[in-house]
Amino acid sequence: MPVTETFHIDRPSFDPESGEARFSYRLGDLTFTEILGLPTVAERERAATPAFRKLLDLTAFVLGVSYFKLRAPFDIAAGLPLSEAERAFVIDVYENGLGEFYARNDLARFGRLRLSVPDDSVPRKEAPGLAERTLLPIGGGKDSLVSVELLSHVGMDFTPFAVNPKGPILTSVEAIGREPLYVTRSLDAEMIRLGKEPGYYNGHVPSTAINSMIASLCALLFGYDQIVLSNERSASEGNVEFDGRETNHQYSKSLGFELLIADTLANATGGALKYFSLLRPYSEARIASLFAHGDRFDAVFSSCNRNFRLSGHDGPLWCGECPKCHFVFLIFAPFMAKERLLRIFGKNLLDIPANERSFRELAGLAGQKPWECVGEILEAAACFYTLTRHADWHEDAIVRSIKADLFAQYGEEKLQLAMAECLTDSRDHHIPPALAAKVAAYAV
Repeated sequence: MPVTETFHIDRPSFDPESGEARFSYRLGDLTFTEILGLPTVAERERAATPAFRKLLDLTAFVLGVSYFKLRAPFDIAAGLPLSEAERAFVIDVYENGLGEFYARNDLARFGRLRLSVPDDSVPRKEAPGLAERTLLPIGGGKDSLVSVELLSHVGMDFTPFAVNPKGPILTSVEAIGREPLYVTRSLDAEMIRLGKEPGYYNGHVPSTAINSMIASLCALLFGYDQIVLSNERSASEGNVEFDGRETNHQYSKSLGFELLIADTLANATGGALKYFSLLRPYSEARIASLFAHGDRFDAVFSSCNRNFRLSGHDGPLWCGECPKCHFVFLIFAPFMAKERLLRIFGKNLLDIPANERSFRELAGLAGQKPWECVGEILEAAACFYTLTRHADWHEDAIVRSIKADLFAQYGEEKLQLAMAECLTDSRDHHIPPALAAKVAAYAV
């Protein structure tokens, strides 16, 4: 596998008349172009501001991970000026953001990547006319829909946002009942083809980082002063140690990355654009308990990734077989009526013996934490502990099968304390204080 090449990032372009942004890359003798289709904007002068130009350049770096990973060279070069802090941001995306990719392909890259770009010491000007309103990315799962309910109840103006919406994103936005802002993203077809060929690498990319940068472009063009994510505190827990670092499938959802990208976006816009996660104080179990308060999204949401590929929606809302389905079922069970949960999933995932290995991995009783957007291992174990004492669930096959091993590994006292911790809100977050206080008053 050739790694002596340099990955080149060309200057991106944006046409405000068509809403088309083009991002070009070179890797050895290979060339690629990715295209974003943004809604057309009436105030086209916004696209000419230094702040938008800077965000467009930073977006080019972040989108580039999809093409870089084909050969994962050590050198990255661009004629796009970056400040010292922006260099650190880009390196973080290419190192920690691709941590799972490196681990699963056994590639040692941490601390070894070289980024060659001109220095940028020009102070940024404030972004023009950003109104006090929120761009809210919708993923079609439980998390962003809990954010919808929280923002609605505190009276905050928000617009649903998505890139290449399909399946449960579309049905969720329809149920939300607000006019959305959508972007189309067209990856270079040759990159997709080569990713399946011998001699090229493939693997996970930091999709939250990618979609966040795309959202930042829309925030400036259409006048939003904040992007609100729906990432929980559990997302900061990694999966495995590799090449001297913890690697995390959800790295670009972690608090560490949130603080880094928030600072990067603020600096690029003179402090005008804010970025934070509304659900950061909560565990996955706590979010499940909040979702269970209402049922208006039961028939439209899905957190299952298996049936929602780049090619589109090709299955039911829940496959019932992947670790994500199993985890979501597990954390809902302590808080939701059994009949309602079975209606959502179509079957009882805790009463199917073939699922036992997957549930054991989620609770830390076998293997490693799955490479999926699932919560903390101890959190899953704590939810299982609750089910062993729950009249509706304690007789189900998997709950009975793992009970003895669960108690032997953790002990009842530790599991009790873990469940209490899951339901205690953390103060380690980046939410503006006034909004945090309003949300805390409602989310009881």
